Amino acid sequence: MENSTGTAGRDCGPTEIDDQAVDVTAALRALRRQADLSQRELSARAGVPKSTVARIESGGAADPRLRTVERLVRAAGGRLLVGRPGDRPPEVVPVPWVPHDGMRDEAGRRYPAHLDVWKVRDPKDWPGAWWAEWWKLPPERWPRPVPTATYELNRRYRDLRRWGERIRHEVAVRRVVDGLPATSWQFLAELPDGRLLGELRAHERNPRLLYGDLIDAGEREIVLDGVLVVGVCRQLGIGRRLVEALTAEMDRAGITVAHAVADFGGVDLLLACGYRLEASRPYALRLDRSPSQRVF
Repeated sequence: MENSTGTAGRDCGPTEIDDQAVDVTAALRALRRQADLSQRELSARAGVPKSTVARIESGGAADPRLRTVERLVRAAGGRLLVGRPGDRPPEVVPVPWVPHDGMRDEAGRRYPAHLDVWKVRDPKDWPGAWWAEWWKLPPERWPRPVPTATYELNRRYRDLRRWGERIRHEVAVRRVVDGLPATSWQFLAELPDGRLLGELRAHERNPRLLYGDLIDAGEREIVLDGVLVVGVCRQLGIGRRLVEALTAEMDRAGITVAHAVADFGGVDLLLACGYRLEASRPYALRLDRSPSQRVF
């Protein structure tokens, strides 16, 4: 079978059939996951009863018919290869095995291959716990026990989750130094193709300019001017990575103090990054120059 081997945990490649049985169960589940098809959707595409698909994937069909396997493989976007030992197989694109195939639910069943399964550590990890985010209930007041693992059935939400995971892995944070004054600090969060997803700007100041010599202040401190993240990429941890990059650069430069003014979600972000609320509260000022006030 194209894109399949008999060793779990490796990418699928062409299988050489000798005295070793082909792992049809794992190969079919891997192909179905790659095609993002449920058992019902695959059976409809292949014209094979859903019960047959379920038996093959569960290992209940000890010797499935070759024609049936071929129809299922083709419906999932794969191709069945038959050859002689020593023949050089054609080039194929590896398909990863299902990462959660070793996990089982409370009834001992495998989780659906085409879905993303994750462990539930608290109610926020479980889509069924709609009450967790709003009420922040203690465990003794949870209306029902949470499962050990879960998955998202809604295809739209599932695609958004997969997209978010891809962004988290691909985004990179770097500091911009060219073309800026020495006291200006700028960090960018970008994708490999150069698309900008987030930006942090800060500036360096000497506290003695503000306080004079009346206090024992250091020679340098940072003022965080702002953190901006593209709206659709919020809640992906990009803002936190930008702030952490600034903190790491401060440590390298020997700067121990940073100031910031934030509102709404920005307060929670900075608190999560180690900032503390201060007793003093600066005012936000605005200047609007109407035409009658301008001096010509």
